[in-house]
Amino acid sequence: MVRVVVASDKFKGSLGSAEVAAAVRDGVLRARPDVTVEWVPVADGGDGTLAAAVAAGFELVPVVASGPTGAPVWSGFARLGDTAVVELADVCGLVRLPGGRFAPLSASSRGVGEVVAAAVDAGCRRVVLGVGGSASTDGGTGLVRALGARVLDSRGDEVAEGGAGLVGAESLELGGLRERLAGVEVVVACDVDNPLTGAAGAAVVYGPQKGAGVVEVELLDAALGRWADLVARTVGGELGGRRGSDLGVEPALDLGVEPVRDLRDAPGAGAAGGVGFAALALLGAELRPGIELVLELAGLREQLRGADLLVTGEGRLDEQTLRGKAVTGVAAAGAAGGVPVVAVCGTNTLDAEQLQAAGIARAYALTDLEPDVQRCIADPTPLLRSLGEQIAADLR
Repeated sequence: MVRVVVASDKFKGSLGSAEVAAAVRDGVLRARPDVTVEWVPVADGGDGTLAAAVAAGFELVPVVASGPTGAPVWSGFARLGDTAVVELADVCGLVRLPGGRFAPLSASSRGVGEVVAAAVDAGCRRVVLGVGGSASTDGGTGLVRALGARVLDSRGDEVAEGGAGLVGAESLELGGLRERLAGVEVVVACDVDNPLTGAAGAAVVYGPQKGAGVVEVELLDAALGRWADLVARTVGGELGGRRGSDLGVEPALDLGVEPVRDLRDAPGAGAAGGVGFAALALLGAELRPGIELVLELAGLREQLRGADLLVTGEGRLDEQTLRGKAVTGVAAAGAAGGVPVVAVCGTNTLDAEQLQAAGIARAYALTDLEPDVQRCIADPTPLLRSLGEQIAADLR
């Protein structure tokens, strides 16, 4: 029997991953009732990661945590054994801003730390943290403070939440954090390689998307630099007389000076407004491509055994698709498994040569059937079913 596996990302603002797969499945079966169609949930570490984990067999554990501005929200983590999947976007991301109003200086990542803490307290020893879609540029201070760290000003008081609070940061206490995360492995699903600070950093590149103006971007970039200095001094001081492996970081050479661990320029340090930096420098985290992690959790490799076709997709296939987004990650998995890959999408701006280079044999676009993009967004399901019929007709 012919087997088709559908592993499409969401069509953002239109359909979720499961809905895309269902529409394609219906179309394929309408044309070829003899075909078996299976769905593998897809996300890239941003919104939809939690749902993808649940669809892959994880159990959703509800948690009430702080949204980006401090108001409580319902979120949770997905659990399978001692592994937890946590999605930053679902608890303190842009989608959680009250009324959609930005808070570039005060938005915090505290809520995601609260969910991580709940998972650890529940006995999870491996935490997979998806960090896309953040509303804050706080350097991950909210995250680590929720886990037991203390960020203090010159008077010994806790600094204010958000990136602006870092302007007054003078000292960092990590005892509570170290105790809370002892024996816990943290893996960050991250699809950006930006550093923490500078022209390609979290504030300059992503701050405007979170409502920061020119003056606010400058303030946030300076605050993140101050935070990086503080972390380097603190972790360097911890390493004095101790093995770096005890703290999840590499030991410095013994040159008779206090070692310094500065990760502000590490690829991915600027992810999620600096959550990547805090995870690397203070949680000892490993950063991995988000799509790679989600597909591993979903068991795509196993699903592809014996498959005749892999269908992937997203709302728009363009140059950004080629820069490590979900579609290219799925296509790479298909190539590794020797399974031909096609894509469904809303619109496609890639030519045949670019598609082939990405491992995609052909793209089926909604706009091939309906030129009006707004209609495609408003009612994509019948069009996707028609594309499913086309895919079935092309099956050998």
